[in-house]
Amino acid sequence: MEFTHIIAFNATLLAAILSPGPAMLMSIRASLSGGFRQGFTVGLGLAVMAATWTALALLGLDGIFTLFPWAYLTLKIAGALYLIWIAVQTWRNARKPLNPEGVAARQGKSFLSGLSVNLANPKSVLFASAVLLVIFPQDITLADKAFVVLNHLIVEIICYAGFALLLSTPAARDSYLRAKTVMDRVAAGVMGALGVRLLLDR
Repeated sequence: MEFTHIIAFNATLLAAILSPGPAMLMSIRASLSGGFRQGFTVGLGLAVMAATWTALALLGLDGIFTLFPWAYLTLKIAGALYLIWIAVQTWRNARKPLNPEGVAARQGKSFLSGLSVNLANPKSVLFASAVLLVIFPQDITLADKAFVVLNHLIVEIICYAGFALLLSTPAARDSYLRAKTVMDRVAAGVMGALGVRLLLDR
């Protein structure tokens, strides 16, 4: 494995992180509504699960999905239903004002929320497998694989920490509060659509 492989992997990873999706929506909404700490904690959960999918891809989980299609289908349906549930809850609570005590109470659940959102998308392991297959040589050592996973985790954490820092400013928070109902319902609509797409995608 060469340094150019890591550069190519990180460029692809950054493009994936910045593309609109459940993870990005969860990170943005958490940072705007709960501040830096909540946004970062959600991002940490997202990062850990994303890096875990990469580790599983390196260990050959995509092969297991190929041998046992029902396992992939089960995870996909469960993930899709979870995203749709999040969308419904977000839509229902869109008109409710933010409760500072409620935000504080959610801090402990933020990591699990981020973890669950990325866990809800088993296609991540197939994406990771495709990227890894294209970028890295097939004979990389176990130490190289561990480095790839650690690198993935660090890149994700840095990105989500940056999002949380930018979006938790007073100006960003005030803008969110003024448009909370609209923004939450747009987020709910997108999240729900992604869940339905995952459910119907063959």
